[in-house]
Amino acid sequence: MPIIASNFKTNHTRATTASFVKKIDEFLKSNSISSEILVFPTATALDKFETVSNLTVGVQNAYGVQSGSYTGEIGTCQLDEFDIKTILIGHSERRHILGETQESIAKKYEFYSNLGYKIVYCIGEPLEVKEQGLEKTLEYIYEQFVGIDTNYDNLILAYEPVWAIGTGVTATVEDIISVHKVIKEKINKPLLYGGSVKVDNVQEICSLDGVDGALIGTASWKVEDFIQIIENTKDL
Repeated sequence: MPIIASNFKTNHTRATTASFVKKIDEFLKSNSISSEILVFPTATALDKFETVSNLTVGVQNAYGVQSGSYTGEIGTCQLDEFDIKTILIGHSERRHILGETQESIAKKYEFYSNLGYKIVYCIGEPLEVKEQGLEKTLEYIYEQFVGIDTNYDNLILAYEPVWAIGTGVTATVEDIISVHKVIKEKINKPLLYGGSVKVDNVQEICSLDGVDGALIGTASWKVEDFIQIIENTKDL
């Protein structure tokens, strides 16, 4: 069964997130869908959602602490209040826009893996690297595994070519297969694809060799679209 994840990024409110989670939960339950579904709301919208299906709510980011003097950050003290045990780490927007270094990402990874969190660990290359060919792309991606324990049991990988995120440009089938194949040979973990995944291409992408699901941004923010995405992939 595929793993289908929705990353809200800086979208939705507390109220709309609650409505979204409730509708997805009801859809999964009433249709007996067994796909693993992950939703990553904003930190301000986290709550103790009363879900009855196989829907897991995670956090987009947190600092590697229980609590402390880290203005603007949240730690496990806040996550524990809502029984959150799933986290996104290494997303390209945190690397490239917010300046997270591989060293800081690896420290965060170590902290949350030591606590047994399910980690969706993101990797991917910018356009200037992709244009240098597959060898340089893989070189760049492997550098994103420095300090990362890839044998960690509760690990899901997500390959997200930076040049395809939110641009409407999706990697070709050949792009996806070639990168996923090499990563899967090196690291035997579930591997999601993320990068302009939409309702009309998610089935094809998730059917490819080496693709175990999708991490979706923009196309997953409307609950009707996310339901259709789940519907389109439930039998894979």
